[in-house]
Amino acid sequence: MNTVTITIKKQPDLYLEADCFTPDALAGKKADEIKELPVFIGKTVEKIGDYFTVSGEAGPTAAETHLIFNGDLTKVKYIGAKMSAGEVVVNGDADMYVGSWMSGGTIIVNGSVGHFAATAMSGGNLTITGNAGNYLGASYRGDWRGMSKGKITVKGDVGSDCATFMTGGEIEIGGNVDVHVMTHADGGKVIIHGNAKSRLGGQASRGELYLFGTVDVMMPGYAQAGETELTVGGTTAVFTIYEGDHGERHPTRKGQPIYAKLYLKK
Repeated sequence: MNTVTITIKKQPDLYLEADCFTPDALAGKKADEIKELPVFIGKTVEKIGDYFTVSGEAGPTAAETHLIFNGDLTKVKYIGAKMSAGEVVVNGDADMYVGSWMSGGTIIVNGSVGHFAATAMSGGNLTITGNAGNYLGASYRGDWRGMSKGKITVKGDVGSDCATFMTGGEIEIGGNVDVHVMTHADGGKVIIHGNAKSRLGGQASRGELYLFGTVDVMMPGYAQAGETELTVGGTTAVFTIYEGDHGERHPTRKGQPIYAKLYLKK
């Protein structure tokens, strides 16, 4: 696997949209070619080389390309967006849409990311060692298709509206999460090791949510359905099971409704 190292040398005045920062877009290119690729700042089209130093050479395919980003990238959007293979490592914080619409490959962010990370993700692995903003693994605005496959791991806290319209895959959160988790979910799994504020699983029809900490306010559409001992995220514990959201229409199997399930650690 060949490595390309991209280091920011000048902060943009406005937010920079770099949807070319993927193994797919850079595969087969040398450093001098990458420096000439366009990036967008508002209505202005500029070059990667205007803001970044570039070294190394990409592999012949996305799967054989390893990208390393260094520096403060809090004004850089779309890192790893729509990538299908390869590896991306971000050594610093990044702005919105990290890994959005990604279908394969691996992204590791050694820092925090902004809103809409992993929007409509359909495969691959995204690991964030810091915090993530709002709408992690959710659908795009106005769409009903959120995360469907893959794995997201966040070691810190996550903002609101995580996993909205989720249909599959898994999100594991090491810290706390804000309001609205798995709203409208129709599958998938979310594990929260910290605390949650309120509105877990609102209008969800399927899916599983495991909460190790506390929730400020339970949704009224969930009913208690027993207890069980499970090993989740490497930890074995007894959970109280809640089924719902009873305000939503549910599919059936052998005549029995299938509910979304909330597992709250006792």
